[in-house]
Amino acid sequence: MLEYGSTGSRVLHIGFDDTDSYSGRCTTNLAFKITSRLTRELDSVFIDYPLLVRLNPNIPWKTRGNGGICLRIKTNQPGQIIEYLTKIIKSESDIANGANPGLAIFEGDTIPLSLRQFSNRAMYDVLKMEEAEKLASQLSIKIFKYGEGLGLIGAIASIGSLLEGDHTYEAIAYRKEEFQGTPRKIDKSRVSKINTDTHPFTYNNYDSIHDRVLITPHGPDPVFCGIRGEDPFTVIRALHYVLPIEKLEGYMVFRTNQGTNMHLQNELSLKRIRIHKAGYVRCKVTKKPRIIRGGHVLFEVSDFSNIKYPVAVYEPTGLGNIASKLIEGDDIDIGIGVSKNNSHSSSILNVEYLSILKITDETVTINPLCTKCAKRMKSEGKNKGFQCKNCGDKKSSKLLVTKHRDIQLGTYQPYLKAYRHLTKPLHRFGMEKTYPCIANIIKPLHAEWFKLF
Repeated sequence: MLEYGSTGSRVLHIGFDDTDSYSGRCTTNLAFKITSRLTRELDSVFIDYPLLVRLNPNIPWKTRGNGGICLRIKTNQPGQIIEYLTKIIKSESDIANGANPGLAIFEGDTIPLSLRQFSNRAMYDVLKMEEAEKLASQLSIKIFKYGEGLGLIGAIASIGSLLEGDHTYEAIAYRKEEFQGTPRKIDKSRVSKINTDTHPFTYNNYDSIHDRVLITPHGPDPVFCGIRGEDPFTVIRALHYVLPIEKLEGYMVFRTNQGTNMHLQNELSLKRIRIHKAGYVRCKVTKKPRIIRGGHVLFEVSDFSNIKYPVAVYEPTGLGNIASKLIEGDDIDIGIGVSKNNSHSSSILNVEYLSILKITDETVTINPLCTKCAKRMKSEGKNKGFQCKNCGDKKSSKLLVTKHRDIQLGTYQPYLKAYRHLTKPLHRFGMEKTYPCIANIIKPLHAEWFKLF
């Protein structure tokens, strides 16, 4: 178990989720506001960076990125802080437009195993409210629900997520209220430059193929931009380089599971597939792909259980070109999300990445070659063999030859514009962090991890 405590203060783990809606607001911005109050007025010391934990992206009732927040602090004023949190979560959430916030507060020096297991499942499975409430009761987690309270699941899962292994960081800058809803003005050339200069220690800043800036959202929410990368030092430096003339509220660094493929770590059996789950499947192609209207590619696979399942590769991912070259018998590994196949009232596997592990030979039959004239023989009719028109020599059957296949083994990723928050960039394979990260115990937080302008 992970030890957080120290003599003379109490440790609070604060989780909240689902405070935003498609109409506006932002859960990370609410974390920014809460952090500002905690650090300035409520005698709190952060023992880790704020955590931005992305949960199963296939949950249909999620709001946008399905990200929960966890703040871990030491304090001598737990009662005042809890009272403040219940008020601000209610007042600053977009409940009128469909937000269903949940707040969870756990006090203790260690994170129990059952809480960590709950969090792990929330990355790829569908969890029920009853299970979350039962766990909260067992562990004496204080819980508060608003609206339908669906965010409680993410709030509890965020507390249980220690991000001990692989993780990344994101420095997010926030707009002042008077600028929210207006176009974000950012220097594309500066974004392109930091994308090159800080590679591979930042990622997904700029899509050179589609000439598109990736660090700015497009909605009316308070986020101006976010720089994602491997360490807080680099993302802060890069953020300062691209900051606009527009006066901002400030920024905050989050430690996060973005860019880790955390939702695709569990191997799924086709025999036990359930809708909305995420994971990966090692399987064999059992039906040749076909391209349908819109450029989407459909094919079929089976695994060791010999269960067959339909697979979809959607055009925006850019994976259709390679998927269309598969043939029956190819061995592949696919990262997938399971959704409802509306045309057949069943499930379908939606591909997030495609790894080609082994390709089978593709054979074709051709007319035999005349050994004397080196010319291709002509058919004499059905079941009548073949004859050289030049010398009259005959042969009885066609030749079986192996056809060259324009396909290579390896892992294929979607276009940057089709990345999910959790999608691991190809260059991060081999860069994964494998050590426990207890930020303010092993080493102090970056001096400028939180800043008001």
